[in-house]
Amino acid sequence: MAEAAEKQHTQTAPTTRRLRRAAVAVLTAAPLLGGLLPAAAAAPQPATAPVTAPGDATRAPAAPQDGGAVEVELTELTPAVPDEDDTLTISGTVTNNGRSRITEGVVDLRVGATLDSRSAMNQAAERTGFTPGVDPAALDDHAAKVPELAPGVTRPFTLEVPVEDLGLESSGIHELGVSYSGHTPSQPFEQILGIQRTFLPWQTSEMDKRTRFTYLWPLISSSHLTARTEADEQQTPIFRSDDLEEAIAPGGRLQQMVQLGKDLPVTWVVDPDLLASVHAMTQPYEVRTEEGETKPGKAQATARQWLSDLTKAVEEDEVVALPFADPDVASLAHRGQAVPDALSRLRSATTLAQKTVGNILYTDFSTDFAWPVEGAVDTSVVDVATSAGADHVIASSESFSDTRNLPYTPAAARPIGGGTTAVVADQGLSEAFEGDLTHAGASTLAVQKFVAHTLAIGMQVPGKQRSVLVAPQRRPTVSQARAMAEAIEALDTHDRWAQPADLTETANARPDPSADRSVPRPGGYPDRLRENELPTEAFRQIHATQGTLEDFLEILAEPDRLRAPVGTATDRALSTSWRGHPGAARDYRESVQDYLVGLTRQIELIDKSDLTLSGRSATLPVTVQNNLAQKVDGLTLHLTSSRSIGLRIEDRMQPVVVDGGHSQSIKFDTTAKANGRTTVTAQLFTKDGKPWGDPVSFQVKVTSITSTVLLVIAAGVGLVVLAGIRMYTQRKRRGPAADPDAPLPEPSGDDEPSHSHENPETHGTQVPDDAEQAGEREQDTRKTDAENGGRTGTGEKVDR
Repeated sequence: MAEAAEKQHTQTAPTTRRLRRAAVAVLTAAPLLGGLLPAAAAAPQPATAPVTAPGDATRAPAAPQDGGAVEVELTELTPAVPDEDDTLTISGTVTNNGRSRITEGVVDLRVGATLDSRSAMNQAAERTGFTPGVDPAALDDHAAKVPELAPGVTRPFTLEVPVEDLGLESSGIHELGVSYSGHTPSQPFEQILGIQRTFLPWQTSEMDKRTRFTYLWPLISSSHLTARTEADEQQTPIFRSDDLEEAIAPGGRLQQMVQLGKDLPVTWVVDPDLLASVHAMTQPYEVRTEEGETKPGKAQATARQWLSDLTKAVEEDEVVALPFADPDVASLAHRGQAVPDALSRLRSATTLAQKTVGNILYTDFSTDFAWPVEGAVDTSVVDVATSAGADHVIASSESFSDTRNLPYTPAAARPIGGGTTAVVADQGLSEAFEGDLTHAGASTLAVQKFVAHTLAIGMQVPGKQRSVLVAPQRRPTVSQARAMAEAIEALDTHDRWAQPADLTETANARPDPSADRSVPRPGGYPDRLRENELPTEAFRQIHATQGTLEDFLEILAEPDRLRAPVGTATDRALSTSWRGHPGAARDYRESVQDYLVGLTRQIELIDKSDLTLSGRSATLPVTVQNNLAQKVDGLTLHLTSSRSIGLRIEDRMQPVVVDGGHSQSIKFDTTAKANGRTTVTAQLFTKDGKPWGDPVSFQVKVTSITSTVLLVIAAGVGLVVLAGIRMYTQRKRRGPAADPDAPLPEPSGDDEPSHSHENPETHGTQVPDDAEQAGEREQDTRKTDAENGGRTGTGEKVDR
């Protein structure tokens, strides 16, 4: 029943319909007329006078007397810019938000007179509810029946009206209203219960001076890569999450941006970091999980397809490359200028952008434009934005107050001094597609509002050629991008008052001499944006991380393996994508710093136990451990002693060269001047004298006599003692020796010597002997020797 009724036109005779609608208008206007007439002459009002019902679905409705209200939503209006021979199709839904059943419901189309200015359009968009005498009458013979509408129920409808029946007599922007009328139990007569308004641009012929419109098509994302890489030869990158995989997959935000933009006359504004991240996904990569682990990435084919589609899409269009990772220029100007080398990050990011885009897209591009957040600028923002070489700053018209109250929208180009041009985007057009556009009703209203405002701009000064810039939000959602594409396509197809232009053309166009060119002072920067800026502490932390990185690169044999992943990570820490996410921004900065510091600690001195050095000279070894995957060459090892008189260290500074995954023992020659204890401290230093890592201290005891010498001396003393004991034993066995000075005894007369011998060695001393006994002893001795194998007895001395 509902499907049959959604396209059904009213069957009421025209005359009957007109009479009935006139009565509705009179009844609706009766309270207003009663207020204008004197009390005595005021006509009595009916007890159940109808009330107006709100029709703006985005605002809280003011309920009628019976508590019922109807929300009217327009889900489709095609074509957005109609021709004379077109049929206008309006589809939507009506929802009963009240508590009463509605019967005899009818959806009507109401076409109003032209609006003469953009401000009049804005006022019309702010109106809610039906206003008798202001809202136009319903279009006869073109209505759709939605007979019954129970509480809480939504029904669709469709109106198909030939454009020639709309009564569009003059060119301009017409207010278009779609209302719903019906009966309720408490008010059993036709009353308007809801209405929705939009705009319909109508231009029958091409303008002599069509307005040039530049549409920025931003291809910008948040930061996805971490500073970490695997330790393999390929340095496999590690992504923070799989969000980028989803974004470039079919139906994802970035995939839709490419598909929607490929046939549009737009200027692509690209963050080179996004290109680099997707390019990294074309090779093996890892993705960090919520548990802190990593898993292999699987979107290589998707990444290759996305880059291929993008390369084809931008072939015929202008491409503008932002500095790498889209640094937050305003935060840098307001919070970072006092930090050393902060501005140099912007220059290096611009240089890196040139290399990245050229190597991936293989197309012409420009790096001559800076784009602060939301186009909000002041003098300090402009100075910083142009410090990296950009001559143009994309700004918002909100930053420029036209004190002359111009009755028209001025051209975008505004020279602001110093050779810099502010390319000012129209705020109303740029914000046309913000907010939640996931519902078709909100998207339809946004498209119609946008195209209508472009016609209003063109009608302001028809004979004046102007170039207008449209700069939407940096990262449109899929629904926002689709609405943008629909509006741009509608203008490009029906190009009677608008024509596309590149950003460079608009920037170089003749400026309007009546437009305001004064850039606000820093105090004029919007407070709501200043609150979301990166804090000064963020720039200090990035500066410290960068300093650690530069020192580290000096000692590495392959510095590029670290320069690329960590250097680009410090660039990402400055990204505008951190706006509104201070906690995530802080975590990212700390993760980069912690990772880098952890790598530096892979090069360390091995702890030493206390040593004892004996003697006047010795060699002292100190071990350096390198747990990195590459060689370290560039550090020096210093040794110092707390007591210089106790231990002298020769060549106390020695170079350190250690292969990856190895350790190296560095030896120092030492000379002791005196015995005692001393504390020796080992410390690594960089080439420019900065300490590297933690020092290692240990005790050294110095002695002049070694333990080996003491053992030799003890052994010698033992041998001397043993020799003395042996000599003593032998003498004791022999008895006392004869005194050579004693007189010889006189021989007795009774004793006649049988022999006499003269011993020359004893100087004639006579030795009596019994020959026979001597012979027996001689034989016994020989016998004993023979039994003992010819060896002499222990303790005996044999003269040979």
